[in-house]
Amino acid sequence: MQPQTLTAREILDHLVGFRSVSSNSNLDLIDWVERYLASHGVAAHRVYNPEGTKAALFANVGPEVPGGVILSGHSDVVPVEGQDWATDPFRVVEKDGRLYGRGTCDMKGFVALALAAVPLALQSGIKRPLQIAISYDEEVGCTGAPPMIAQMVKTLPKAAAVVVGEPSMMRLVNGHKGGAGYKVHVKGFEVHSSLLPYGVSAIMEAARLVGWINDQNTALQARQPSAIAAMFHPPFTTLHCGKFAGGTAHNITAGDCHFAMEFRVVPDEDEEAWAKRFEAECARVEAAMKAVQPSAAITLDRFFDVPGLRPEQNGAADALVRRLTGDNATEVVSYGTEAGQFQAEGYSCVICGPGDIAQAHQVDEYLELAQFNACWDFMQRLVKDLAE
Repeated sequence: MQPQTLTAREILDHLVGFRSVSSNSNLDLIDWVERYLASHGVAAHRVYNPEGTKAALFANVGPEVPGGVILSGHSDVVPVEGQDWATDPFRVVEKDGRLYGRGTCDMKGFVALALAAVPLALQSGIKRPLQIAISYDEEVGCTGAPPMIAQMVKTLPKAAAVVVGEPSMMRLVNGHKGGAGYKVHVKGFEVHSSLLPYGVSAIMEAARLVGWINDQNTALQARQPSAIAAMFHPPFTTLHCGKFAGGTAHNITAGDCHFAMEFRVVPDEDEEAWAKRFEAECARVEAAMKAVQPSAAITLDRFFDVPGLRPEQNGAADALVRRLTGDNATEVVSYGTEAGQFQAEGYSCVICGPGDIAQAHQVDEYLELAQFNACWDFMQRLVKDLAE
């Protein structure tokens, strides 16, 4: 097979052209990446979702020895519906030093640069491998990364460091909050509102849980933050209800109410402990509901779970990125990534990628061309490091 000799920018054009919104299949993008790697003699491994409609992909470039570096990114992007774009969101448009397009910043720009580094690594005769990892469904809870990471542990030589290329303006980020989310269904019992004590209002009972969420936030904000929590903005764990819907009419106790809630947990707190506290509160409210009407219930669907990334003491990934970028600062972020999932499997991991997170998910999303070029400089220095 003839090698595909493409620049990082040409690869980005291809990747953005795939409409890999999380609600869609990403297999056309994965097919393209697999063919690209195969053209350079690199075998790729796929890990499918249970439905077979999406796949993660990983590959080892160079010698099959431990001590390499994983470059990790995700293939999915957020929707563009309801956004009034000035250009076609699924075509890269270069204007005024910016690369516009859905995913240019978050995070197909990094993935394109990682793929462009593959032939450079092979030509340079690297002594330690460059490993590529591309997951799916990051935007809906990092659900595609854990099975991919589990297979990488079994299949590839253990890497010394993982660099997750979420947009950080090419600055080192070595900590992020963890997260968990629940879809909550409160099932009430309908009666006329004049007979309120004999019914169970799903809305009013769900409101008790939202009130509990508010009370937790008030208590968290009032307490003295730990040393690790103080690094974050805001410097505490947060709980949030983002969607709430239910009821039939103003004079009927609501039969159903649905809402979604999430935790953003600082990495020195136990996410499972927070989950158990919420579940216990739901059980307490449910018991009172059932005392009125046994058919009333609260159902919980835990739809995402992302461990935090804890700053490492003398971590290999931290040292590598500081060496390559010259960045001596320490930064943390409040959003979650697969970095915490890699760390949970024993990898040393940091975040460093091109672009500003403020551009992620926005109308007319863009990546500064200067950031794109800065990341390519990083890739070249990384390849040189692997060749030494």
